[in-house]
Amino acid sequence: MMSTKEQHLRKPEWLKIKLNTNEHYTGLKKMMREKQLHTVCEEARCPNIHECWAVRRTATFMILGDVCTRACRFCAVKTGLPTELDWQEPERVAESVRLMNLKHVVVTAVARDDLKDGGAAVFAETVRAIRRKNPLTTIEVLPSDMGGVYENLKTLMDARPDILNHNIETVRRLTPRVRARATYERSLEFLRRAKEMQPNIPTKSSLMVGLGETKEEILEAMEDLRAVGVNILTIGQYLQPTKKHLKVEKYYHPHEFMELKEIALAKGFSHCESGPLVRSSYHADEQVQSAKANE
Repeated sequence: MMSTKEQHLRKPEWLKIKLNTNEHYTGLKKMMREKQLHTVCEEARCPNIHECWAVRRTATFMILGDVCTRACRFCAVKTGLPTELDWQEPERVAESVRLMNLKHVVVTAVARDDLKDGGAAVFAETVRAIRRKNPLTTIEVLPSDMGGVYENLKTLMDARPDILNHNIETVRRLTPRVRARATYERSLEFLRRAKEMQPNIPTKSSLMVGLGETKEEILEAMEDLRAVGVNILTIGQYLQPTKKHLKVEKYYHPHEFMELKEIALAKGFSHCESGPLVRSSYHADEQVQSAKANE
C-alpha cells in the first residue's frame, strides 16, 4: 500500500501529454540527424517536444556537443568530458534554421567548463551565421554562466542576439542542491552584466517549481530578477527525468501557476509564461513579441 506522500506525488491529470508523430515531427528529427545537430528538446527530455516539433515546427538547438561538464541534479543531459569543438556547427545550425523557415530561433548549449571562453566564440559565431542566412529571424541565446567570466559574456553580447536568456532555475536556498558549479548570485550578476553591456537587448530567466521551495522564496526570486533588469520570466513544473535525479516535492495546480503569473506581471515583468509544462523556450516566439508590446 502506498503512503499518503506517494499518492500525493502521483503525476496529476494536467501533466498528461498528447503525443504527435506526424510528418513534421519525423522530418525534423531526420534533418537534425542528417545535419549532426543536437536539440535540448531531445537531450533534456522536454515534455513539449511533440507540440513544438509536430505542430509549431520549432526547436531549440543545443550547440557545443551533447556532453555537459556539469552534473546538475535536475537535468537529463549527459555529463562527462566533452569532445573537441566543431567549428562547422554554426553554419549547419544556420542552414537548418533556413530550411525550417523559422521566425524565431533559440540556441542553447551544454556548459563547457573545459574551455577558457566557455564556448563563447562558437556561440557568437552561431548567432552571426544565423543572421547571415536568415536576416529576418529573431535569435534567442540561452548560455550557461560561462564560468562567471564576463569577457566571455561580452563576446556573446557583441554578436547582438535579440534576447539573452539565462536561467536561475530555482530559489536561492535550493541552488547548491539543485545546480552544479553554479551559484544564485553569479547567475544574477550574469544577467545584470548582460543588461549593462547591451541595455536594449531584453533579458529572460526561468524558474522550476516543485523542488521544495516556498511561495515566499519564489517571490523573492522574482524580486531579485527584476532588480537586475530581467524582462521576461518563465515558470514551469519540475519533472524528475530519471530515478537518479531529484524527486518532485510538489505538483503545482494550474491555478497556482496562474496566480504566479499575475504576481510576476504586477512586479514589472514584460511577459510571464507560467504553467505546468512551461519550459524556458516554450512559445519563445510569442514571449518576445508580447514583451516588446508591453515594454
